[in-house]
Amino acid sequence: MTDVEGGWPSAPTVDQLRVFLVLAEELHFGRAAARLYMSQPTLSRQLSALERRLGVEVIARTSRSAKMTAAGTALLPDALAVVRAACRLRQAADNHARGLTGRVVIGTVGAEAAMEHTTVVLAELRRQHPALELDLRLLDLGAQFRSLSAGQVDAVFCRPPAPDDVGTHHLQTEPRVVCLPAGDPLAGRERVTLAELDDRVFLSFPPESPRAWRDFWAVDPRPSGAPVRYGPVVRDMEALFVEVARGEAICFQPAAAQRFFPRPGIEYVAVSDLPPCTSALAWHVTAADRPVVTALRQAAETAWPKRPRPTRPGAGAATPGDR
Repeated sequence: MTDVEGGWPSAPTVDQLRVFLVLAEELHFGRAAARLYMSQPTLSRQLSALERRLGVEVIARTSRSAKMTAAGTALLPDALAVVRAACRLRQAADNHARGLTGRVVIGTVGAEAAMEHTTVVLAELRRQHPALELDLRLLDLGAQFRSLSAGQVDAVFCRPPAPDDVGTHHLQTEPRVVCLPAGDPLAGRERVTLAELDDRVFLSFPPESPRAWRDFWAVDPRPSGAPVRYGPVVRDMEALFVEVARGEAICFQPAAAQRFFPRPGIEYVAVSDLPPCTSALAWHVTAADRPVVTALRQAAETAWPKRPRPTRPGAGAATPGDR
């Protein structure tokens, strides 16, 4: 064995170090042997083998007593560190062999729980870690990123842009459409432009949502320079559609909303110059290395590798990328 490979050939075993640690606590061969479920002669042989390998005496013993030597006292912290590291190694190996256990709490927003990329990623997570309990929680529009920073969820399937302290794995890019009340003069059109919507009132989102996120979903500022007129604040999708159907305001939605949220009194219309939006798996940067978050990120990488980032749109609305 070379130095790079881990030291000298006669390094002590973990079992020998464990004998040393128990003897250092008990300073009594009989009690130490009982704790370790071995006979006193076996314990003495293990200790002697350890001292031969270390080249120093660590426990001074007579027929009646045992006490730490100066060398034993000096080596005790390192022996404890090695045994603890071996325990962590064993636990990590067991986790990989069995898969993770415990629970991962995953937030979803809008229809993200039903999207193909979400179901594929979660299926891969279940395949890799069948003993891991999945707790899915529907979040309102104000809580999707706040719940990550508060530690209420481990990760979120959401629609970026995300704040700077949130990491993302890009899953999908799709067009956005405008959601109009059925009686709006533009509702029967196949396609409209942003400029044709400049005089409309737009729904407001919770003030605790990141400003960049609110601006992106309202396309504020507009390419035309027209100020955005804001109306009622909505915190969830059902409230959003109620306000649109009542004619109080309009909003932009992912194109998937046409499939997942058909509602009486509203119409979806394509917008020719509206930049696309993205779906992503998101986590707080401080939680990126937690085992359940790492497992979820690995499942996303395996089941839904990063797609090419969307082309950065022109003035007024940058499409969020990965980080």
